[in-house]
Amino acid sequence: MDEREALAERFEAQRALLRAVAHRMLGSLDEAEDAVQETWLRLCRVDAGEVDNLTGWLRTVVTRICLDMLRTRRSRREDLAEQEVLDQAAGSAQGRPPEDEALLADSVSRALLVVLETLDPVERIAFVLHDMFAVPFSEIAPVLERTPGATKKIASRARHKVRGTPVVPAAELARQHQVVSAFLAAARAGDLTAVLAVLAPDVVRRADPVAVPPGGPAEVRGARAVAEGTTALAHRSRLAEPALVNGMVGAVVAPRGRLLFALTFTIEDDRITAYDVIADPARLRRLDLAVLG
Repeated sequence: MDEREALAERFEAQRALLRAVAHRMLGSLDEAEDAVQETWLRLCRVDAGEVDNLTGWLRTVVTRICLDMLRTRRSRREDLAEQEVLDQAAGSAQGRPPEDEALLADSVSRALLVVLETLDPVERIAFVLHDMFAVPFSEIAPVLERTPGATKKIASRARHKVRGTPVVPAAELARQHQVVSAFLAAARAGDLTAVLAVLAPDVVRRADPVAVPPGGPAEVRGARAVAEGTTALAHRSRLAEPALVNGMVGAVVAPRGRLLFALTFTIEDDRITAYDVIADPARLRRLDLAVLG
């Protein structure tokens, strides 16, 4: 085995870790693969014999690549994001979900990826490396060009954003979570009876126009009508996960971790009395999103 083959073998041993780090930093499996490939190209341009800690070196390089990508893509993503998620949703609606949806669900929650998108690049890097991969602040700091103390503060700020601040007591939050989880499970299964079990008789569902199927009403009233509409859109529910929305339990529908819709619920006596489907990009940007502990 020559040196190039040996180096490739050592790199392949680290590929899964590098892809996992990049995926959480970028929120896109395709972009993560690009970052990992660029890391390999950079490794080929150095004398690997002078790298004492190959794992640490590769992690640092892929992090710097991801940081550059996060800093440069924001304006471009604002232009492309809405069409991208609509195209993804259309593919799922036709029964052809993206091949990586199962991998995505197994590796990291869509809700977390949605929330990570709300962080600025430096916050995201610090949070992902420290809180998700246990990298010491002393190793993260040089990448961010900060002191370890400043990096720790950045990670703490990001952690607070990711966890959010509930506006109801813990017991009420748990109750909401149970009801919303039951609703989503029933909706995913297309189980009309189970959906009806968590809806109040006079429930109201309101939706932004972009979230309404062609010819469908923006507002639906009554448990039967709402339940039938919900089960008819089971493909959307398969992409939904509970999340903290404006401090209360809601849900996000996020193909490939990109926010398409957010759901807010009004719950009384363990029944959903109303829920809103928010899809307008301006409204989505105003939401305070966080993950549920």
